[in-house]
Amino acid sequence: MIASDPGSGLFVSPLARSATAASATGTPRSLSERSETKGPPAASATTDLEPETDVLTIGRRIRQLRTQRGLTLEELAAAVDRAPSQLSMIENGKREPKLTLLQAIARTLGSSLDALLESEPLDERSSLEVALERSMKGQTFQALGIQPFRIGKGVPTEALQAMLALQGEIERLRDERAATPEEARRANVELRHLMRRQDNYFAELEGHARRILDAVDHPGGPLTQRTASDIAAHLGFTLHYVPDLPQTTRSVADLKNGRLYLSSRLTAKGDPRTAVLQALSSRILGHVEPTSYAQFLRQRVETNYLTGALLIPEEHAVPFLHDAKAQRAISIEDLRDAYSVSYETAAHRFTNLATEHLGIPVHFLKVHESGTITKAYENDDVNFPTDRLGSIEGQMCCRKWTSRVVFDVDDKFNPYYQYTDTGNGTYWCTARVEASSEGAHSVSVGVRFDDTKWFLGRDSTNRGVSRHAVEVCCRRAPADLEASWRENAWPNVRTPRTLLATLPTGSFPGVDSTDVYEFLQAHAPQ
Repeated sequence: MIASDPGSGLFVSPLARSATAASATGTPRSLSERSETKGPPAASATTDLEPETDVLTIGRRIRQLRTQRGLTLEELAAAVDRAPSQLSMIENGKREPKLTLLQAIARTLGSSLDALLESEPLDERSSLEVALERSMKGQTFQALGIQPFRIGKGVPTEALQAMLALQGEIERLRDERAATPEEARRANVELRHLMRRQDNYFAELEGHARRILDAVDHPGGPLTQRTASDIAAHLGFTLHYVPDLPQTTRSVADLKNGRLYLSSRLTAKGDPRTAVLQALSSRILGHVEPTSYAQFLRQRVETNYLTGALLIPEEHAVPFLHDAKAQRAISIEDLRDAYSVSYETAAHRFTNLATEHLGIPVHFLKVHESGTITKAYENDDVNFPTDRLGSIEGQMCCRKWTSRVVFDVDDKFNPYYQYTDTGNGTYWCTARVEASSEGAHSVSVGVRFDDTKWFLGRDSTNRGVSRHAVEVCCRRAPADLEASWRENAWPNVRTPRTLLATLPTGSFPGVDSTDVYEFLQAHAPQ
């Protein structure tokens, strides 16, 4: 029910041409110059490889032939009149050899230039060395801060195999955790299915909330800021409001020193209790660093659920809701006011308790002013629009649905109620518009027609007809408008900046770890 708040082409050039073609145009000084010579290449020696890779492979092939002939590096160097250190750099791919030197090495080794430049695979050891050399120059080793090192003969082959296996697994995990929007939607759909099976009620999380509130002797009713501080102290944290909290975070916990940092702007804007409880909920639940985007989403849902359960405790809210049901006067506004929370928090919490304790299936929607659905939950068979993966988030909400109509209602003080006829039956919804840093959002809670009798606002005369599962409902303009304007309109699309990008990578997507660590270092007690 939450929507998340995240190969290069190789330049190749022919490096291996026949010695005959080279001599016909004059002998170039190096392989790179040789690659630019004119003339037809010999079929037996033609290859297209990345320059750096080819030089490394040639060096390893020289070493392979040298050891097969039983020559030491010093013996080969003396035979071709070169320093051993120069030949060592060539064998290790650190220096590009001149063609004349390659010809001399080939003669000494009883081979040919073509044999040094052939595309046949190296032996296993040489192949492993080449692969590890290449890996040491790649992003994985650099990201881990591992400096390239010389692979000597004394390094066991098994060690090379182990290092390559570890490097491959690190890259696999990195690719797996670099969640694309499609992977995120899949994870979100699976999580929503779990919530539907549970009727969005999780007894274990309710138990956590109950034990924490008992530990701080919360008497019931609205949870005060002092009680939130008491919960922090119970968990071993002191609260610190700072002006320089990293921009990619809502809070930062210093687990070493038991300090919880929050933005000082919270004291003047928003509900500071929510930020404190969300930060502490992960500690209460024993969350560990997520290893997948699905786990990250699950932890986020659990954190939000537990925060709601602390702000609106089950054992106090359920009698309140039972009384409201008995009086046929259930109201999200009354729940909001009774516990001094936001309308969205009250709406979320109602979905947790409605089916489990009141026997009322419900649906919940949060819709951006653009019409995009950002959060959704349902267990009352309402037919929300979905993509091919079954994801509701990211879809356009029907223009006739309460969540869209409410944006055009002038009265922003009172709740808006509406009955909507759909192909799946009639539904009643109550909705409000709330401002946020990302623009206005509507938050709505709805039930099937038969359950409307328990709610305030059931006498509403507002009605709509939505066929959002059918394209002609609102996703396609009326025929006369389309005929007039389709060939005469060209909108400049305001594309969301994240639409074409993958989701941010990392254990906590979008968080700049360096900023967090530097912040903690600067604020840690001396």
